[in-house]
Amino acid sequence: MGSKFKNFGLIGLGVIAGVAGSMQFEAVAQKNGSPLPLEELRQMADVFGLIKTDYVEPVEDKKLLTEAISGMVASLDPHSAYLDKKAFKELREGTQGRFVGLGIEVGMEDGYVKVISPIEDSPAYKAGIKAGDLITRLDNTPVKGLTLDEAVKRMRGEPNTKITLTIARKEEDKPVIVTITRQEIRVQSVKSKVVEPGYAWIRVSQFQEPTVDDLAKKISTIYAQDPNLKGLVLDLRNDPGGVLPGAIGVSAMFLPKDVAVVSTNGQLPDSKQTFYARREFYTSSRASLSDPLAKIPEAVKKVPMVVLVNTGSASASEIVAGALQDYKRATIMGTQTFGKGSVQTIRQLSADTAVKLTTARYYTPNGRSIQARGIVPDLLVDETPEGDGLNGFRIRESDLQKHLSNDKDKEEVRAKVDEMEEEKRLAALEKKRKPLEYGGKDDFQLVQALNHLKGLPVKLSQTAVIENKKENTINEDKDGQKK
Repeated sequence: MGSKFKNFGLIGLGVIAGVAGSMQFEAVAQKNGSPLPLEELRQMADVFGLIKTDYVEPVEDKKLLTEAISGMVASLDPHSAYLDKKAFKELREGTQGRFVGLGIEVGMEDGYVKVISPIEDSPAYKAGIKAGDLITRLDNTPVKGLTLDEAVKRMRGEPNTKITLTIARKEEDKPVIVTITRQEIRVQSVKSKVVEPGYAWIRVSQFQEPTVDDLAKKISTIYAQDPNLKGLVLDLRNDPGGVLPGAIGVSAMFLPKDVAVVSTNGQLPDSKQTFYARREFYTSSRASLSDPLAKIPEAVKKVPMVVLVNTGSASASEIVAGALQDYKRATIMGTQTFGKGSVQTIRQLSADTAVKLTTARYYTPNGRSIQARGIVPDLLVDETPEGDGLNGFRIRESDLQKHLSNDKDKEEVRAKVDEMEEEKRLAALEKKRKPLEYGGKDDFQLVQALNHLKGLPVKLSQTAVIENKKENTINEDKDGQKK
């Protein structure tokens, strides 16, 4: 394809690497070399006409056509979508690590929005919003009955507009009412600290355009603070993915130069590619010609590593974990990842709209397909000493309707859980448990990662222990039969 029809890979749950010229319908038809299905198109036109003349009330042409496009694309797989003006704008903002809002990480609890943590120096932080606060009203709208996505949309808006939050706080007898002015929030996707002498923790919460530069700076700071680093923990838990160059750059940070990081395969010639640990694969053409990894300490290529993952680790996270696992560069620890092994491409249709289309599957350096399977850790470790909470019951790619199959292996990768009583027990336990602070003193998986780096015993998941016992029993039976 010519430069007029450039496209850009996405590997996250809705983040975009860039956009370019629009793709015309005629160009697509000619490229595929197949005639248009005229009979089916006539039927679509007939249905359009029937709705316009016979439906109970008038419907705008634009709404009908937009919904038709949206339904056509959404029928393909869970990650392909038509992006209207608002969705397209939010997608672009997400990849740049900024958005307009209040600056809080949130979840849902008992039908209310629960503040997981305010982002440092954000409007919410300055207004005194605290972790654990329950937001019960947004302006005059009760939160009860809203989905989390609906509530988040209400909290976002235009810069310098105000919203009033009604908050239930444990230590307060009366509701706390706070008015906050929305501002542009810049999210730092990389956090780091020296946990103890000789051991560092680095967390990547999402793969954005600045992630590679930010990670390089954090690593340089860590080595300036502790030049004799003995071990490094790369934390990718609940990282939903992001832009492909970010995944390649983070992998390249720890791998030898020029090795293959990930390959893709799809219908288009452009989708059959291998991406290497080189500057041109993790920096955009618009960026500076300098290499963000040029000044990182050479020792980072050899320092012993553990990569922490869980069910919430998806796409770009899985590319990094898969590459480091294939080259035996790091020990992967935690729980099985989400299993999103597909690449989405943004095709801009107009100045304000686009289509996000799944165009390829991606593969680890050893040719493993992650799609609907995920990365299985080298060491299975639960989230807490008591077990993995609801992590085992969270939705994975293989649970999504119309998910893309794994072309390398058609076998079912995990049994469906039907023990409802156990699920209820874990749900009750989860409600009592305080939110986990990644990198904090109560981070059980981080403690196990440090134990592994120090050569100390690691407490493995009960699931792993049970599976090992089953495997040993099967082997014993086989040996007995042979005798």
